[in-house]
Amino acid sequence: MKLRCAVIEDFQSVATTVVDWSSVTDDVEIVTFTEHLATVDETAAALDGFDIVVTLRERVPFPAELFARLPRLRLLVASGMRNSVIDFDAARRHGVEVCGTASSSTPPVELTWALLLGLARGIVPEAGALRTGGPWQSSLGADLHGRRLGLLGLGKIGARVAQVGLAFGMDVVAWSQNLTKERTDEVGVELAASKEDLLDSSDFVSVHLALGERTRGLIGAAELTRMRPTAYLINTSRAAIVDTDALLAALKAGTVAGAATDVFDVEPLPADDPVRTAPRLLATPHLGYVSRANYETYYGQAVENIRAFLDGQPLRRLG
Repeated sequence: MKLRCAVIEDFQSVATTVVDWSSVTDDVEIVTFTEHLATVDETAAALDGFDIVVTLRERVPFPAELFARLPRLRLLVASGMRNSVIDFDAARRHGVEVCGTASSSTPPVELTWALLLGLARGIVPEAGALRTGGPWQSSLGADLHGRRLGLLGLGKIGARVAQVGLAFGMDVVAWSQNLTKERTDEVGVELAASKEDLLDSSDFVSVHLALGERTRGLIGAAELTRMRPTAYLINTSRAAIVDTDALLAALKAGTVAGAATDVFDVEPLPADDPVRTAPRLLATPHLGYVSRANYETYYGQAVENIRAFLDGQPLRRLG
């Protein structure tokens, strides 16, 4: 009798086509779910009777309560090698092996620049006007060359964003609570004296920090007030780093020129969420990691993890 494997959050219906699953299909029945599982009750009902689950990033939490309600579950495969929404202690108590996959930092770097350039040159409103018979040129684009790019965070993604900024001829500065001059010198950028100094002086501010107690709400009303009225904020990291209500108020008041975000407090974003209609906001549905190459890695290594588990030699264990 075959084991049953649920592949959840397969919004694009591509999980079983971007890679070859034939190495496991003799032993495993694959079932994909294309709709978001929003609550523990929904998730428990959908995954009841499955032995293996492949989950995408951190979209669906796996708390202790959920493990208790999935008695058949034996293997959970999560894309990426870090996951803050899985209760690893509970997984161990319930005999569930948790494994991960590699994940590239290239797609979020590229999306950051797509959003920044989209904001700077008004790509969406101008393209929309062209297609609908609107005005021929209605905005004045913001220049990048010679302007200051402020990076909150200079890790793997932030450093690569910095290199692109330098290639555009921007003045790049960075700040985080533990950032050192040695690190900024290594990347070839300036260390900002403080978060406030970075916000005061930057024309574009881009967030590249991990979410934690020290970064939650790092950008709130007071911080947004410090930004120039001609400045733009871009967040492709985690929604909770920026106070959404404060950002919406700043956009409505025009105290910042605009913002772009790929991350939200609730995902998928509810149909009536005010973010959807906020002025001066360019928003995308968490596309940072969504690229063919990344999906080939996620699902290709998920298949490898399942095969290894079936062979009694689990790979890429998490927790």
